[in-house]
Amino acid sequence: MLVETRYEHVVLNKAQVPIILGSTMKVVELALAHLAYGWSPEELHFQFPHLTLGQIYSALAYYWDHQEELDQDIEQRITSVERLQRSFGGSPLVARLRAKGLI
Repeated sequence: MLVETRYEHVVLNKAQVPIILGSTMKVVELALAHLAYGWSPEELHFQFPHLTLGQIYSALAYYWDHQEELDQDIEQRITSVERLQRSFGGSPLVARLRAKGLI
């Protein structure tokens, strides 16, 4: 079940996470690419050709209108990943690469 929003190309999935209609991409994923790399909507379209410019602009508008809420979601996701990484300890591959002086 999807819930329509005021944004033509953004819907909320069952978990109330905003996604881009017609794709599986979360709005936060597109916003992170925009923020991390400084990509313009046109560059985002080049990087994600399955999205239209309308979808991209709509998702970015949704992000900027809900920035505080989505930034909190991003922080929670980062914290969760860091917690998981600590709980599993170091990667055996990374340990071998360090031992060989490759990283």
